[in-house]
Amino acid sequence: MVTMVLLMIIYLAFISLGLPDALLGVTWPLIRTEWQMSLDAAGLISIVVTVGTIISSLLSGKLIKRFGEGKITFFSGLMTGVALLGYAIAPSYIWFVMLALPLGFGAGSVDTALNHYVALHFKAHHMNWLHSFWGVGATAGPVLMAMILTRTGSWRTGYQTVAFIQLALAAILFISLPLWKKHDALTQEKETTTASASASAPSIKTHALKIKGVPYALLVFLFYCAAEYAMGLWGSSYLVQTKGVSLETAARWVAFYYAGITVGRVLSGFISFKLSNTLMITLGLLIALLGGGLLFIESSAMFTMIAFVLIGLGFAPVFPSMTHETPRRFGKEQTQHIIGYQMASAYIGIAVFPPLLGFVIEKTSMAVFPVFIVSCILIQLILTMRLNKVTQI
Repeated sequence: MVTMVLLMIIYLAFISLGLPDALLGVTWPLIRTEWQMSLDAAGLISIVVTVGTIISSLLSGKLIKRFGEGKITFFSGLMTGVALLGYAIAPSYIWFVMLALPLGFGAGSVDTALNHYVALHFKAHHMNWLHSFWGVGATAGPVLMAMILTRTGSWRTGYQTVAFIQLALAAILFISLPLWKKHDALTQEKETTTASASASAPSIKTHALKIKGVPYALLVFLFYCAAEYAMGLWGSSYLVQTKGVSLETAARWVAFYYAGITVGRVLSGFISFKLSNTLMITLGLLIALLGGGLLFIESSAMFTMIAFVLIGLGFAPVFPSMTHETPRRFGKEQTQHIIGYQMASAYIGIAVFPPLLGFVIEKTSMAVFPVFIVSCILIQLILTMRLNKVTQI
């Protein structure tokens, strides 16, 4: 009973993690008009959010060790809710920039804490389902904001509503703190037995980055998130410019891509009962590679739509399966540090490569887009094969 209730709370927390992710893109046209800002001024806000996320991810190993996942998740939810409430009452653009730091810090902390906790205490299917709930939140956030904008025309009301949802979740997390302790107590004996049986686990005295195979894992996260985010950021422009579809149709196809990730992670949860994490990662990347290949077919826009869905489905198991495999690959003693580094690598991939790709596209052509996506997938395949060999999986 304790386990089931705690899992429900963790799933809710991941929905909450996804809720704010796309809000700025939805509201920025109204915000910039009100404050007379340029279109690209939103970029600075996004960068500050990412910086906060990277910093918190790098610090998360020490924070988790000192405070535990339950308290970290509670404080992160509280911090995120307060930051969003600040957005709702912000008098000027500079406040958005300043509040972006705690917003990113809260997101990075809860992301790492929950990934670490589920990787240590739950099976692979729960990790896949956990990340599918992020997709639910990332989809629900813009939908909720759009509904509020339609009814009230106020982006501030939208941010206020999402902030109250986050603060309500923070209250639930505070009430649930004893559950984390009870669950830890219930699993302590099993965790101790598993740890003692793992003779090959690295010593806690070994720095996490010096453990064999860790750099390969970090690079997989970096190139995965570079490709995943680039698909969402530039996919619509690619469809409009090279396939001649309307903006509305392009938006729907990009939504199919995200639906592919979300549905794929739900399906991956069931498939993980039969297949190992490493096999799911490899199969996922091969499916994504097939989708990437379809991007090069010029004859039919329909192939491109199928390509977007296949890439989403293929990407689905990679992030959660890589995360869940961390304790088995590198030992539980260093898991909280390594997962923190993995999350930081993921956000560096998001912060650096998609904007760089946009710059290259502007200087050349949209033909670079499918080349970049396929290259990232191939690099991940090579890195995962090398990682499996180095860690003897």
